[in-house]
Amino acid sequence: MTLKVLIADDEPLIRAGLRVLVDAEADLTVVGEASDGAEALSQARTLQPDVILMDVRMPGVDGIEATRTILARMPQPPKIIVITTFENDDYVFAALQAGANGFLLKRSRPDELLSAVRTVASGDSLLFPASVRRLAAAFGVHRDAAVLRSLTEREAQVLRLLAEGRSNAEIATELYVGVETVKTHVGNILAKLGARDRIQAVILAYESGFISPAR
Repeated sequence: MTLKVLIADDEPLIRAGLRVLVDAEADLTVVGEASDGAEALSQARTLQPDVILMDVRMPGVDGIEATRTILARMPQPPKIIVITTFENDDYVFAALQAGANGFLLKRSRPDELLSAVRTVASGDSLLFPASVRRLAAAFGVHRDAAVLRSLTEREAQVLRLLAEGRSNAEIATELYVGVETVKTHVGNILAKLGARDRIQAVILAYESGFISPAR
């Protein structure tokens, strides 16, 4: 199956470079481009992409508001990867809080970007743990950790490993259990926390102090 990608960035040169990179892959295709968040929403509704590469800083409607609106208004929203120049940008953390599935730096290697597209499309959140920890420390807000106390000991272990950026297979190896068991634990964690996805669960864990940003 070919994954459909929408590129949203206000710089034509960036869009052109990303298009060339993505379209060179047999299993990926760029279905459209947007120069701001409003256009990204319109294109997403029309083109139904699987993944959006979303710049966070754009004129008019920025990537944060576009991400929030797309996820709220589309019945089957695409996965969204926010792209930025600086990893400690407070816009990035706000975009993750808005529901983005992960983020990439614009200086990332081509293979990292292509891997990221495939990773989020498969349902696994893309995390750069050290960066997420720094962002949580700098821009997060304290939340009540009561809901996290409902996790079992095993679920707490899985959540901490998710925060380290581990895949289901890696967690299974670490805990000596099957991948399906890990998927069950992840599902239980999301349900108990009321989290949309893995990255939202991890952000909640950082913001509540369940996981220390400094570790």
